[in-house]
Amino acid sequence: MAPATHHEYYLKRKVDIVLSLLGLILLSPLFLIIVLLILTDSGRPVFYRQPRTGKGGIPFDILKFRTMIVNADKSSLLTIGLHDNRVTRTGYYLRKYKIDELPQLINVLKGEMSLVGPRPEVPKYTQLYSQRQKDVLSVRPGITDPASILLKDENEMIAASPDPEKFYIEKLIPEKLSINLQYIERMSLKNDLRIIAKTLLAIIR
Repeated sequence: MAPATHHEYYLKRKVDIVLSLLGLILLSPLFLIIVLLILTDSGRPVFYRQPRTGKGGIPFDILKFRTMIVNADKSSLLTIGLHDNRVTRTGYYLRKYKIDELPQLINVLKGEMSLVGPRPEVPKYTQLYSQRQKDVLSVRPGITDPASILLKDENEMIAASPDPEKFYIEKLIPEKLSINLQYIERMSLKNDLRIIAKTLLAIIR
């Protein structure tokens, strides 16, 4: 399959804007409920911001609903499964059903992310990429990607490892990058819509 054309990139951005705006409007009642649950369960802040590497290596702050105790990332950047003792009661369910990722629709609307694209990584790990692997930074990162579907049990795999960070760096990162490099080579609007459908189906299941 031929690489995406300039026109397809333009259409992809238009779809991102329309769907992210529509999603934010339709999901606003759910957002309000989640905000109240987080405030009741563990207080402020409601949102969690973390530096990630975006298109062209430009950093940006990814936005999520906070699912862990405040300053949890100071001990480790990796989440060791759903039962990581830093995860709050509300956060457990938000993470389980990927609801914590929904605020990234704002990142999409701002142009920092796309609905579909390689999941953005923290700078600590993108600094380890080979020259070939850095090709994933040639496109906007996404809320979902093929690797997220194929490696949906990533957190459990990390939790089962005797050395989670080593396993993540040496096994998971190369595997995810390989999958996403293939996605970029075959990138198209039709393929993106298919990935969105598969992601929604996986969450429902």
